[in-house]
Amino acid sequence: MNAQRGVLLLLIAVLSYLTFQLVQPYLSFVIAALLLAYVLSPVQTWLESQLDRFGSTTAAALLVIVVTLALLVPFVALIVATAGEAVAIARSLAADDIAAQLNAPEAWLNSRLGQNIDLTSEIATRLEGVAQTVLGTAPDLLASLTHITIGLGLAAFLLFYLLRDGDQLVDWLHTITPLPQSVQERLYDRVDNMTRAVLLGHVLVAIIQGGIAGVGLLIVGISNVLFWTVIMILLSLLPFVGSFLVWGPAALYLLSAGQTVGALFLIAYGTVVVGVSDEYLRPVIVDRYAEISPAVIVIGVIGGLSAFGVMGLFIGPIIIGALKAALELFDEQYDRL
Repeated sequence: MNAQRGVLLLLIAVLSYLTFQLVQPYLSFVIAALLLAYVLSPVQTWLESQLDRFGSTTAAALLVIVVTLALLVPFVALIVATAGEAVAIARSLAADDIAAQLNAPEAWLNSRLGQNIDLTSEIATRLEGVAQTVLGTAPDLLASLTHITIGLGLAAFLLFYLLRDGDQLVDWLHTITPLPQSVQERLYDRVDNMTRAVLLGHVLVAIIQGGIAGVGLLIVGISNVLFWTVIMILLSLLPFVGSFLVWGPAALYLLSAGQTVGALFLIAYGTVVVGVSDEYLRPVIVDRYAEISPAVIVIGVIGGLSAFGVMGLFIGPIIIGALKAALELFDEQYDRL
């Protein structure tokens, strides 16, 4: 390596680091725009064919407007409804009759554990801690809302250009990647399969599993079903454990309250119906394309959540899958060192 090449590589490394520092505060929104562009690219191609007179710019603008409304309006409505149910839960816990509501579970726990547990005091202490935390973080609320607003605007702006100029970006990546065209095609195909499996399978399975579990809670008469269903959908992004973290304690609550039939039904329903959705849908939809162990997906989900925030739920498994694809391709194409 001559001095000129070394200087140029150093400059590229420094500029790449500085660019990452610029993007990092809004990295989750950038990732969201990239994933949405990937999902919507077939729709963009179809719109371009239908709007020959206007071209890709109009197609991308229309698609961004429609997608923004389609995602933002239901999301805001869901947040409002879920927040309302969360407030209702908090109010019911803080009501004067909380002691009467907890008599049966309290007696059941005391008889099983042989200890005198005061659930009312425990819950009151926890609520007080939550209230103090909320009050302490209130000054940061405006800054967070500003950050989210800017991030959403950036994501919409970036999505427009990714949809309009996505083909040019892909061609540019093919050009600058120092690999033979055949190797690039195989690598991109494998990453494409992994991305499709995570976005169209992993998320779809979570929605189906959380929805099915929500129906079970509705049947046995658990209140605030919408709130718990949303929680179960999010938890269902974790294979195997997922929605059990909600319907399992719900079954124990019913059992402690003397509703044995409802508790047994929920246990059977969760184990058989909800369990079947995870055991069969996930391998069919996800593993068929991803060709990666569910354990690796769990690591990707948890690690991605820690590294990238909410969007890490989706990008984490894709990163690990891309690494697996790159290692396999290296083993197939080149001699081992």
